[in-house]
Amino acid sequence: MKKLTLILLSVGTSIMFSCNQPSTPGTENAGTTETENTNRTSVGQSGVQDDISNPNVVQVAQSSPDHTTLVTAIVAAELVDALSNAGPFTVFAPTNAAFDKLPAGTLDDLLKPAKKADLKNILEYHTYVGVLKTDYLKDGDTYEMVSGQKIKVTRKDGKIFLNDVAEVGASIPASNGIIHVITEVLSPPAK
Repeated sequence: MKKLTLILLSVGTSIMFSCNQPSTPGTENAGTTETENTNRTSVGQSGVQDDISNPNVVQVAQSSPDHTTLVTAIVAAELVDALSNAGPFTVFAPTNAAFDKLPAGTLDDLLKPAKKADLKNILEYHTYVGVLKTDYLKDGDTYEMVSGQKIKVTRKDGKIFLNDVAEVGASIPASNGIIHVITEVLSPPAK
């Protein structure tokens, strides 16, 4: 009986090890090749394909016809991967109409590669790390944004405003935070 157990153990062990070996000719270095391919084709969080989970803040903005300018700015500032990460984030998202209110040529100038740092600063001024539901936004509160500068919340006649100019409209939950649609592009104070 002892001999039969040893034989079964050795056969089972052989089968286990043979299952881990390459079964197709020419795949002897498959592990190395896979690692090398992963390093060469590495993509950020935005490159992860997931049709099951709820959309993240970037994907929500991408699906909105009212936020095409914001998405263009996020791409130009190279913030897609950062805002696609786990977060959580609160993004105060200016509409296309809000961007249209900027002085003529301002947006075109900000979208130039030489102005990427300025554009990034503006977008980071619209982003908070954490989830700020509208119930949390109390009159007189201030919040430090990703840019390091603060926004101020004002409540007037049942409406919420940021820095007394941008009205907070619809709120859309995302898998990694929340988006609040706003009516103005916020101008960060000088650092």
